[in-house]
Parts: sequence; structure tokens; C-alpha cells
Amino acid sequence: MNQELIPQDVPQVGGWALILGASSGFGEAAAVAFAKAGMNIVGVHLDRRATQENADRVVRQIQALGRQAWFFNVNAADPERRREVLQEVARRFDARGEQERLRVLLHSLAFGTLRPLIAEDPDEQANQKQLEMTLDVMGNSLVYWTQDCVSCALLGRDSRVFAMTSSGATAAWKGYGAVSAAKCALESHIRQLALELAPLGVTANAICAGVTDTPALRKIPQSAKMLEMALARNPMGRVTRPEDVAATLVVLSHPATYWMTGNTICVDGGEMHAG
Repeated sequence: MNQELIPQDVPQVGGWALILGASSGFGEAAAVAFAKAGMNIVGVHLDRRATQENADRVVRQIQALGRQAWFFNVNAADPERRREVLQEVARRFDARGEQERLRVLLHSLAFGTLRPLIAEDPDEQANQKQLEMTLDVMGNSLVYWTQDCVSCALLGRDSRVFAMTSSGATAAWKGYGAVSAAKCALESHIRQLALELAPLGVTANAICAGVTDTPALRKIPQSAKMLEMALARNPMGRVTRPEDVAATLVVLSHPATYWMTGNTICVDGGEMHAG
């Protein structure tokens, strides 16, 4: 019954969206949903030869909708690659002779260690380098991308910054400790960015999706059990899908949401607070 809940007609927004992690999961779904809403997409992804087709497929979907797709296959956590991408985007905007800005910056990076913090064999537990990498990629990189977008004049009045968090920010799960810490940092960064971006007319919100079957989730230990528990708890009778979250992102990108900022917004069909 719930498939019909996904609207077929989406509000038109227009402009450009920069999506970090655009080739799979929430990033992929958001890229297509934004394109349906009239937005052109700048996608940043990291794919090897074996998974490059994922990114190519997303590009084709966006172009089939009549939108532009500028995709960059780079490490989003590399500061030099980050600056190169943003400088290239700014250059292309200038070449168009228009005062283009990003309406949306979406942080949907899922790359970190899934080792336990404590293990019988010390070699099997998360070490300092892995913890710092996870925090940097899945948490702190939001700040760095936002800072450079502001420096390049790519964010302005009515721009939206979104970051994908999860219920793991407030719950413990085997192997999820480092990612949980990164999600906590991400939500904290959103609150601070909301405060500091407000004078520019830019909003910042975190999106807490319900348990969703994505490539990133499948890497988590006992992810099948996690999905089973979410299904049993969700009052909507199914788990969250990437398209559910993408539809919400489109609506939240509308100019009428200008007064919503600094929040962590649950998009989970009621899963979080169900008994």
C-alpha cells in the first residue's frame, strides 16, 4: 500500500544541486529526484572501474530528464580535489554568463571503518587512523565543503545545506562506533553551520533517514537483522527507501522552507518513535 505514498508530481525548484556521494544510495536517489524537480546536478563520487557504471547510469537518468549532469570521480575527502571541483564549477558558471549559485549542497558520504572499538585481538579493533578517517570523511568534510562553497561564492540567499545522518548517532550497534561518532559530529556541525550561515540566508539541516537498504547499510555487521527490526517497528509496514528521503529533500529545497534551519529531521515513516 505504501508505494502510492510516493508522489508522482514533485514541486519544481530549479537551479543546481551539488551532491557528495551521488552514484549510489541516498545520493543517487536525490540526484534523480532533484533532476525531476528541474535541477541540474553536480555529482561528486568515488568509483573504481567495477562500479563506474553506477555513476554513468545516474548521469544518463539525469540527462534523460533534460537536465545537466557534471560528475566528478574524485575523493571528496581530498582537499585538493575538493578545491579543483569547486573552482571548475565556478568557472563553468562564469562561462555561462549567468549569476549561478548552488541551491543545494547535499552531504551523503558513507565511507568509514566498521571495526569494533574493543576486540579480543587488538589488530581487529579500530585504530587511531581509522577513527580519524571516519570522522573526517563522514563528519568534518561537511564543514570543509561548505567553507569552500562560501569562499567560491557558490552559496547564497535561499541555498540549502543538507547532511545525511542516522539513528546510529544516538544508538549503539556492533561495528558502528566510529560511524556513530561521525554522525554525532555531523549533527553538531549542522547546528553550528545553521548559526553561522544564517546571515547569508543559507539554511542547514540534517536528515535522519530510517533504516534503509543501501549499499552502505549492507556493509554494516548484521545489517539484515537491522532491516528486520526496522520492518517490525515501522508503523508504515515497510522500511524506508532512498526515494522517500529524496522526495523530502526536494520539498525542503523549496524557497518556502527558508525559516527551517539547524534541525535534525526524521524521515522514517514513524520508525524512530514507534514502540
